[in-house]
Amino acid sequence: MPEPPDFLLSVVMPVYNEQATLRDIVAAVLAVPLRKELILVDDGSADASRAILDELAARHPEVRAFQHPENRGKGAALRTGFEQARGDFVVVQDADLEYDPADYPRLLAPILRGDADVVYGSRYLVDPEDPGRPRDHLYHYLGNRFLTFASNLFTGLNLTDMETCYKCFRREVLRDIVIESRRFTVEPEFTAKVARLPVRIHEVPIRYRGRKYSEGKKIGWRDAVAALWAIARYHWAR
Repeated sequence: MPEPPDFLLSVVMPVYNEQATLRDIVAAVLAVPLRKELILVDDGSADASRAILDELAARHPEVRAFQHPENRGKGAALRTGFEQARGDFVVVQDADLEYDPADYPRLLAPILRGDADVVYGSRYLVDPEDPGRPRDHLYHYLGNRFLTFASNLFTGLNLTDMETCYKCFRREVLRDIVIESRRFTVEPEFTAKVARLPVRIHEVPIRYRGRKYSEGKKIGWRDAVAALWAIARYHWAR
């Protein structure tokens, strides 16, 4: 297992119409004191995101930018990013400011200790060092907890936050996983497929600042229905 000074972390970030936050989140990722590559995948944005990606890739050698000519969904963007990842470990990062890249060392710690192969960053585990951190909005909280409960029933896992963006894992895990989802059903799909592998899955508490729909949040009730269908589908699909 690579020692901390030697490993390379691949940060895979899907981007869709995130011009308002893109520069800030990339700056936050680059500020984390780890050797890393940042893989940006523009998923057919209609705003200035694509131009910003090109600008950032030209300015920072650790940033690599890829483009979809049309919008294919988060799952498709992750699939492109995973195919391009060259690091020892991979972490998924959303392009908004809901998740804090300063949590990368916390996500990596169980893997570097040899205790885990996959680590989920949970928005709902209580962090004893920061018990008063911001929480998800009530309706999103209830929806996410219900979907996590349903996923656990099918997978046999005991997660508190299946729908979290923050999933960190050894790159070898991707050898046995082919992402089929196009939209947000990628979360239950990934979880169902990881649950069938001989890997160790851990959770750690993370910081989180949930956006409102007025601020650009994209997930709605239709995505929750689709997630329920995906939980069942990927349980039975072998």
